[in-house]
Amino acid sequence: MKHDKAKSPVKLISQLSVLGALSLAGSVHAADAFDANSPWMLGDWGGLRTELLDKGWDFNLDYVGEAATNLAGGYNNDQTARYSDQFALGVDMNLEKILGWHDTEAKVTITERSGRNISNDRISDPRAGMFSSSQEVWGRGQTWRLTQMWIKQKYFDGALDVKVGRFGPGEDFNSFPCDFQNLAFCGSQVGNWAGSIWYNWPVSQWAGRVKYNITPEFYAQIGAFNQNPSNLDRDNGFKLNGSGTKGTIVPVEVVWSPNINKLPGEYRVGYYYSSASADDVYQGANGQPQPLTPGGAFETHSSKHGVWFVGQQQLTSVGGDSSRGLSIFVNATQHDKATNFIDNYQNIGLVFKGPFDARPKDDIGVGIARIHVNDDAQDRARLANQVSGIDDYDNPNFVPIQTTEYDAEIYYGFHVTNWLTVRPNLQYVKRPGGVDDVQNALVAGLKVQSKF
Repeated sequence: MKHDKAKSPVKLISQLSVLGALSLAGSVHAADAFDANSPWMLGDWGGLRTELLDKGWDFNLDYVGEAATNLAGGYNNDQTARYSDQFALGVDMNLEKILGWHDTEAKVTITERSGRNISNDRISDPRAGMFSSSQEVWGRGQTWRLTQMWIKQKYFDGALDVKVGRFGPGEDFNSFPCDFQNLAFCGSQVGNWAGSIWYNWPVSQWAGRVKYNITPEFYAQIGAFNQNPSNLDRDNGFKLNGSGTKGTIVPVEVVWSPNINKLPGEYRVGYYYSSASADDVYQGANGQPQPLTPGGAFETHSSKHGVWFVGQQQLTSVGGDSSRGLSIFVNATQHDKATNFIDNYQNIGLVFKGPFDARPKDDIGVGIARIHVNDDAQDRARLANQVSGIDDYDNPNFVPIQTTEYDAEIYYGFHVTNWLTVRPNLQYVKRPGGVDDVQNALVAGLKVQSKF
């Protein structure tokens, strides 16, 4: 779908928002536009928004903008600045209130991404790319997409939860917040390192997920997601048919959400299996290493798999207020060594919410991540250079040897209003793209999150 033809949903909702605000602006009880205590920048539309919520309709328009500049180092150390952003326009529907369907809800979200990324040509060698990204909101095609279109119903007093429609696996499986600007600390990490099969937001696919709450603190879930690479194409943001399907990805996960010393935590352990065929990272189709194979074809495998762990635990509170305090997080993934370019990944970090009495809703975050390249993929690149006889890194036909990339970030989140958070950050990338010949890079960033 072309950019100009897809603007109408945003214009329509914006016009309705303005009309609602103008027509009901006289209400003394409704939050005004730009009220710092309102959850929305445009306010309560003169009370209309609260009225719609009471009837089961929750309209939302969210914005994320991320700026980054290379302060030092990287592949191209000429300083520049890049900006990427995303609008997400959606509606949550409580179908029990709207249609009388017990314990049923639905959601539709359309996203639009635009802008440029500093990572893939300034921070890293364009021949290799950067594994993470200094602007996580960039990627998967700077275009309009149908990101969510699902319905969910609960059974047996909420014990069984069934969800079907279009969404991504990271929405329910291997889930993680996205307050950091560096991709290595944002969202579902499986999708970052097995992105050829696991499509994170904003890409959606036909899917189903079944969750069973075993106890109030413990549940298990399983899903099935249509694995269709054509969904990644910029022109297929609203594609609904299944043409191009290669297989199915099945994630399984158990989640434990305890209160330890009266402080909340969440621990996730999961496994994914892809039924689609996948290329070997080293072996060629004729049994020889791929660089020695005529035509360069890879050996194919009938499936692909991996595992993950996510841990988040609040460690302290401030004066008995559990909305403030220090938390720790850990993420780790391990992937099929025969087929996945990244075979393992880990991160660890700390977040302190409400660091100062005068700023109880601000937060500070710091994290470090390690992204490791499969040894077989490294060997393939070395052999490719031997076969070509090229050993000069500056030769454009040289295949960069990629080993391990490290990413670190520290941010301070200013809770400016209830609808606006601004997070300046500083990032350090050691060995961008895992390439020894690329200088370590220092990046300054700014992340803006707002709800209209």
